[in-house]
Amino acid sequence: MHPNEPHAPLSPTAADGPGQPAPGPGNKAPTPCPRFRPVDRQQLIPAMLLEDLLTSDHQARVVWQFVLGLDLSALYALIRSVEGGPGRPPIDPRILVALWLSATLEGVGSARALDYLCTEHHAFRWLCGGVSVNYHTLSDFRVDHLEFLDALLTHSVAVLREQELVDLNRVAQDGMRVRASAGAASFRRRPTLEECLSEAGEQVQRLRAELEDDPGASRRRQQQAHERAARERQERVRQALERLPELEAKKKPQDKDKARASTTDPEATVMKMADGGFRPAYNVQFSTDTHSQIIVGVEVTTSGSDQGQMAPMVEQVQERFEQRPKEVLVDGGFAAHDDIEAISTLDKGCVVYAPVPKPKKEGTDRHAPHAGDSPVVAAWRARMATEAAKAIYKDRAATAECVNAQARNRGLRQLTVRGRLKAKAVALWYAVAHNLLRAVSLRAARLAPV
Repeated sequence: MHPNEPHAPLSPTAADGPGQPAPGPGNKAPTPCPRFRPVDRQQLIPAMLLEDLLTSDHQARVVWQFVLGLDLSALYALIRSVEGGPGRPPIDPRILVALWLSATLEGVGSARALDYLCTEHHAFRWLCGGVSVNYHTLSDFRVDHLEFLDALLTHSVAVLREQELVDLNRVAQDGMRVRASAGAASFRRRPTLEECLSEAGEQVQRLRAELEDDPGASRRRQQQAHERAARERQERVRQALERLPELEAKKKPQDKDKARASTTDPEATVMKMADGGFRPAYNVQFSTDTHSQIIVGVEVTTSGSDQGQMAPMVEQVQERFEQRPKEVLVDGGFAAHDDIEAISTLDKGCVVYAPVPKPKKEGTDRHAPHAGDSPVVAAWRARMATEAAKAIYKDRAATAECVNAQARNRGLRQLTVRGRLKAKAVALWYAVAHNLLRAVSLRAARLAPV
C-alpha cells in the first residue's frame, strides 16, 4: 500500500462482537443485548414438610388453633365408620370446619374453587394436612349442619362474654339484600307454574317407565339421574305454587294475578337492591355488639323490608345468651311502631334508637307526640330529639354498616346455594369467621401495653 493512500478501515475487535462494524462517524454504537434469567424446568425442588409451608403467624394457623378448641362431638357422632368395622374413614370434621372458615375469610364461596385451592394453595394444603377432599363433600358440609353452626355462634360469643370482651349492653341491627341463586327469568305466574307442574309430573312418570323397561346397567344409571332431576324440578315447582298465596297477599287486589314465584329457588324474593335495581335476593340480618363489633345474632328472611325484624332479633339474642340488650340501634327501615312497643315494654326494657320519619305535612314537628301514639312511641320521638340520643345513634353506622361492608368484601354478594335455610347456613359461616378475627384483635388489644 502506498503511504499516501487512505488507510483501510480497521477490522472489528473482539469486544465489538463478530460481524459488527467499528464505530465511526457514520456508524452508531451497537445496542447491548439484554441479560435475563431463562426458565429451567429441569431443576429439582427441595423437599419440604407441610408444616414448613406457612409462617408461624399465618392466618391459617389462627383458624386451626380456633378449631382445635371447639367441641365437635355433634359432628363426630354422625360418623358411622368405627374402629374394626367396614367402610372407608371420612374426612376429619375439624379439617372441613377449618377449610370453610379460611375460605370465608378469603372471600371464597364456591366449593369447586375451594377444592382447587386445597391442591394449589399452600395455606389450604396445610389445613388439609395430606387429606384429599372433593367439592361434593365440601358443598354438602357447608349447608348440612345448620344447628351446629348456630350453636357454634352462640358458644363463641358466650366465651367472649366470660372473658368480658362482649357486654351486650348496646347492639346495632342492619339488613342487607344478598343476590339469590335464581335468575329473573325463572319467576312464573300461577297459570305457567301449574302447566310446569303438570309437565314435570308427566316427565317423572315417563322416566320411571323407561327405568323399568331398560335392563342396561349404564343406561339405567343415566336414566336414574334424569329421573331424580325431574323429581327435584317437580318439587321446586310445587313449592313455588305453595308460596304463591303469600306473594299474592302482598299485592293489591287487582294485581294478585301478577304474583310470581321462582321455579329455581321458590323461597327467593324479588327485592330492591342497593343500586336501585330489582333482583331475586334474601334479606340477611346481623345484630352486632357495638362495643366489640362481635356479631351476636343472625337471621335470613324472604322479605324485602326490614320492618318486623327488630323484635325477633331481640328475642333471638335473649334465647342465645339469656340476656336482652339494653339498647337497640336500627335505621329508619326498622322503625315500625309495633316493633318499638314490642321490645320497649317494662318487662323487656330495651331502649330503641331509630330516626323518626319525616312528617308528610310541612311544619310538623316530627319529635312531638302524635294523637295516636302510645306512651312508648311518644317517648321514642322525644328521646330522638336529644343530643345524647343523636350521639348514641352514631354507633349504628360505625358498627352495623361496618360489619355488612366486611361481609361484602369477603364475598357475601351473591349466594351459590338455594333455599332460606341454606342461605342462613352461609350467613352463619360469615358470622363465625368474622367473630374469629375480631376476637383475636380484642384479645391482642387487651394485652397491648397502655
